[in-house]
Amino acid sequence: MPVTDDDLEYLRRCVDLARQALDGGDEPFGSLLVDEHGTVRFADHNRVRDGDATRHPEFAIARWAAGHLTPAERARCTVYTSGEHCPMCAAAHAWVGLGRVVYAASAAQLTQWLSEWAAPAPPVVGLPITAVAPGLQVDGPAEALSEEMKALYARAFRP
Repeated sequence: MPVTDDDLEYLRRCVDLARQALDGGDEPFGSLLVDEHGTVRFADHNRVRDGDATRHPEFAIARWAAGHLTPAERARCTVYTSGEHCPMCAAAHAWVGLGRVVYAASAAQLTQWLSEWAAPAPPVVGLPITAVAPGLQVDGPAEALSEEMKALYARAFRP
């Protein structure tokens, strides 16, 4: 399914969360959990600046959903995120049975941009979500937000 105008509205909120994280000294990633009625149930951004590299918003969403939603509710939700899930977050998403994922910038884009900037590679290979969790419905990247995400990543990662 292509990224829709409604999807773009949620993704813009994710980009805003990513910007808030970056402005607060963290890495620029933000995510929303949206239920089947369009209600945002959980929103977060990266919180890795204090040394816990597992504090990604997508992982927080999976943990929150597991404790607050039934399996059926989780399956009907959509996770919107500024950057494609890392392998850890993709696995968490699949293990708790969350539904569709929509992302603004892909792991491949981030990898390409880091290479262009001669920036250090992350400690985990950026894989497509479906390489980790092949049964998930995944849509992205949202080309309308690519340059904005590239600019945020440049502020965070460009040497």
